[in-house]
Amino acid sequence: MQKEVYRLKSSVEFCNITKYFPGVKALENICFQVESGEVLAFMGENGAGKSTLLKILNGDYQPTEGKYLIDGKERHFNNPSEAIEAGISVIYQERQILMDLSVAENIFLGRLPVKGILKQIDMKEAYRRTQEIIDDFGLDMKPGDMVKDLSIAYQQMVEIMKAYSRENLKLIAFDEPTASLSDSEIDSLFKIIRKLKDEGKMIIYVSHRMKEIQTITDKIAIFKDGTYMGTYGVHEISEEELIHKMVGRNLGDVYNNLERNQHIGDVLLEVKNLRTEYTKEISFTLRKGEVLGFSGLVGAGRTEIMRGIIGADKVLSGEIFLENKKIVNRDPGDAEKNGIVMVPEDRKTQGILANLGVGENITIGSLHRNSSALGIMNRVKEREMQQRGIADFRIKTPNAEKKIVELSGGNQQKAIVARWMGTNPKVVILDEPTKGIDIGAKSEFYQMICEFAKQGLGVILISSELPEVIGLSDRIIVMKGREIAGEIKREEANEEVLLSLAMIGGNQDGAE
Repeated sequence: MQKEVYRLKSSVEFCNITKYFPGVKALENICFQVESGEVLAFMGENGAGKSTLLKILNGDYQPTEGKYLIDGKERHFNNPSEAIEAGISVIYQERQILMDLSVAENIFLGRLPVKGILKQIDMKEAYRRTQEIIDDFGLDMKPGDMVKDLSIAYQQMVEIMKAYSRENLKLIAFDEPTASLSDSEIDSLFKIIRKLKDEGKMIIYVSHRMKEIQTITDKIAIFKDGTYMGTYGVHEISEEELIHKMVGRNLGDVYNNLERNQHIGDVLLEVKNLRTEYTKEISFTLRKGEVLGFSGLVGAGRTEIMRGIIGADKVLSGEIFLENKKIVNRDPGDAEKNGIVMVPEDRKTQGILANLGVGENITIGSLHRNSSALGIMNRVKEREMQQRGIADFRIKTPNAEKKIVELSGGNQQKAIVARWMGTNPKVVILDEPTKGIDIGAKSEFYQMICEFAKQGLGVILISSELPEVIGLSDRIIVMKGREIAGEIKREEANEEVLLSLAMIGGNQDGAE
């Protein structure tokens, strides 16, 4: 049964929206409009104000100044529930669903149908309505499926269906919706977005991925440092112009402009025939001052071999040598003491400590360094380390006490890097370090990686972005099927060669 199409012309207008946090102006005089039947992208560097504006519209934040109009009428939401009642739904990166409930229970949570004089919950009717929505979306799931048993993509679909099930839905916003999705799952999401567009809904799409923006959106609203830079048709502005408006400077070829390390030294790390439960035998070397890239398709084993090296996954066989000395890492704590640290791919679940401030997130990895032999914390030393980390890594925060979850993704990532660099490592493993980070912040990370190499550290870079791994690495190891498919020097690397090795495989060209 097809849902009745909502075709009344609708709009959301932001009028002089300004938002201050202590010490930070997050938004300044934002004025523009979203109209029904269009997909509008929000683009800008991390911290440009995109998510803050969505949270104001959603009732999570209140504007310091200004107002917003829905269908020409001024509205004011004190919380997300009020926004939902007015037809506004925001789908965040973090799931807002209950894992231990079924699909139907999540979709109709708080408004399950009832029957009879006693107003008993009518699960049969809830399942029937849910099945209609599932059929409408063309998804392979059942109303009674437990959400915790679904893939990340399908969990996200449940959130979208929950919003869609409300008859008054006018606007739905997606904040970095594809961060954890495969290509096929992204295609499914885009089909649903097009369906919502055809039904006259307003769609806001926040992403840093140009390919997605060009595929699914009609217009782009650009933000820079909390200000609105204008709205443009997706095909009316070049990528170079877009970047210039986002960052206020012409980045040019960021890779050619990097100050690379020209003095690669002796072998620092040697991995010999290392095998884990998730990988086959792997052997490679890393030199002092070298950036060694690891490329390959999802599931090739890049992250898994690094987890074995730091002791996060069990090693079944093989040896690790650091500066010609054999080491054994039983866990990441051992690895850190031996001088090997890893910045994980998923900063939300494996990186940041969400309940702590920025400063504590930086120093949590160095508690023993800032404590006496009796375990008494030296607060002055800890504070100095926090301030040094914030300054050295240019973390945008009003103070060290600000909750890290309130920072942009790029600044959260900087804090995690600052944490591990505070342990004075010899080898730094960076797993997808620029994932979900805007292009301006990426250039900072690229120069940071080069600085690490110039300091004599060995850097291992795992990246799914081929231009990134080619542009930053001195050598590139390509993995396929949980083993090394080949090794390429930077001057010989191109996307075609890397993809060919990742998809077809090849000979291991002597990983020294």
